[in-house]
Amino acid sequence: NFTNYTTAIPLTFQTNVLTELRKWKLSLIEHHKLQMKQEKEKHAAHVRQLSNEMENLKELLHTYEISIGRKDEVVITNLTQALERQKERVELMRKFTLWRIQHVKAKQEEYANRIADRQFRTALMKKVWAAWRSLSEEKWKEKVAKACQLRAEDVCVQLTNDYEAKIAELTATLEQTKAEILRLHSEREQYEDTMKKAFMRGVCALNLEAMTMFQGK
Repeated sequence: NFTNYTTAIPLTFQTNVLTELRKWKLSLIEHHKLQMKQEKEKHAAHVRQLSNEMENLKELLHTYEISIGRKDEVVITNLTQALERQKERVELMRKFTLWRIQHVKAKQEEYANRIADRQFRTALMKKVWAAWRSLSEEKWKEKVAKACQLRAEDVCVQLTNDYEAKIAELTATLEQTKAEILRLHSEREQYEDTMKKAFMRGVCALNLEAMTMFQGK
């Protein structure tokens, strides 16, 4: 179909189109060449500018090298002096640190000695207190034992006196009771004797009366 369509287009039109395409192609090529030329020129200008800058930087670097070379001695001298001062400062700090450590150690030893002395005194006081307390307890026990013994003796004497008085009282009561019993026994015997005599008199009287009655009858 495309072949038939191409065949159908007039030859003049084809020639014109091809001519226009060639012109457009040549125009593009020229435009591209122009752009390439402009870019090359820009690049060359940029390279020249960079070269100039590099030259300037080289000169500046050379100037700096000269200046640094001149200042090296001063810088080295200053650095040497600074190092000496730093060394002196470090030495002073070391001496001060050693003195501070010795001072702290001395304080620690003094504090440890005070604590040890205090502990020793405390332990000694505890031992003395324990010994005194033990001795006091023993003396107190002895005193208490003596007091208890004396009190017990007093109580025993008092109990003995009370019991002796009670025994004497009971003995007197017993004697009184015995005397009362003897008296009662005597009265009983007298009463029995009297009763016997009365009974005998009564029997005798009855017997006489009976005999009288029998004789009268």
